[in-house]
Amino acid sequence: MPEPPGSAGPAADPTAPTPEWLPPGEGVLPAQLLEEALARGVVDAPADDPVPAANVQPASVDLRLGDRAVRLRCSFLPGDHEVLAKLEDYALDELDLRGRGAVLERGRPYLVALKERLALPARLHGRANPKSSTGRIDVFTRVITDGGRRFDEIAPGYHGGLYLEIVPLSFPIRVREDLSLNQLRLVAGRARLDDEALLALHRSQPLLLREGRAVPAEELLVADGLFLGLDLQGDPAGKVGYCARDSAPLLDLGTDQAVDPDLFFEPVCREKGDRIVLSPNRFYLLLSREAVCVPPGLAAEMTAYDPTSGELRSHYAGFFDPGFGWDPARGPVGSRAALEVRAHDVPFVVEDGQPVCKLTFERLLAEPRALYGSAVGSSYQGQRETLGKWFTGAHRPLGG
Repeated sequence: MPEPPGSAGPAADPTAPTPEWLPPGEGVLPAQLLEEALARGVVDAPADDPVPAANVQPASVDLRLGDRAVRLRCSFLPGDHEVLAKLEDYALDELDLRGRGAVLERGRPYLVALKERLALPARLHGRANPKSSTGRIDVFTRVITDGGRRFDEIAPGYHGGLYLEIVPLSFPIRVREDLSLNQLRLVAGRARLDDEALLALHRSQPLLLREGRAVPAEELLVADGLFLGLDLQGDPAGKVGYCARDSAPLLDLGTDQAVDPDLFFEPVCREKGDRIVLSPNRFYLLLSREAVCVPPGLAAEMTAYDPTSGELRSHYAGFFDPGFGWDPARGPVGSRAALEVRAHDVPFVVEDGQPVCKLTFERLLAEPRALYGSAVGSSYQGQRETLGKWFTGAHRPLGG
């Protein structure tokens, strides 16, 4: 059965003609090829408002909010239609995001046309994901496209606009034009490493570390990716993470001042036996037990937790750029991953080391020009806390 227009469908046809600016092969486009895509209009923006150079990350592009948000009565996928045509059925109100921006209410879906548009060649498809900072404040985002039947997946050869659905789940937020809440990756062909390749790579170049040493290959949990477990030992006081407070105040995402985390989060401490009980429908920020290392030739993505495995949900997927947990001078040093989780329906116990999510790894199409780290404004290299950058001051106003 043919894929519908605009759906993610299969990966791009490897027999499709290769644009002269793309090298042969399959993989995720690194920063220098993303810059070429911008220069050629493959990723386009208004002539008087081009994509800032700082928005090009080692293997992704930060996408920017446009100047209007539409309050929706429900979420939707456009199917065979254009987004704007379907929007007429579901729009309740329009908000102006210019200047100070507008407040998005907790639990309400909104739709914003992004400033970037795509004109993908047949060989390229796209994937979008929330930025790590967006997930850490429990803001649910996903991209839709004209003719799209899947969220966050952009079909090979897609030409058209990008629209971002935004749902604040724990806090009301203030957003404004140019804010970056999500990221785009462009991929040629099928880039993902299978489990056999992952194990072989880990033996020669560790991907997961524990207490500074490579996790023995026989201890890895592998099933279409590498599983990560929870760290529920925590600090000497027993603190293992944070839980979102009910009835928190407004969080302004455009501020350039560090925000008091105590207004938004309460600490979570382990019980005897290195475990915690998750209360239903509350948002938790925890850390992975393993430290992740993404070597320069790879990119990674955190994928959703299998819902058949219990009441726990690993709520957000996310991108890991090449160089996460990697030191150019020392090699693999590892950086733990922030995990955004919640339990549904009933209280659910989780224990130290329990698998809660998995990482898939993909090849890059070319060696990256830049790696994740302070040189490109990365906020979470070597992190020991799960709180987002708004609560630590490690951010730029309007940045992602």
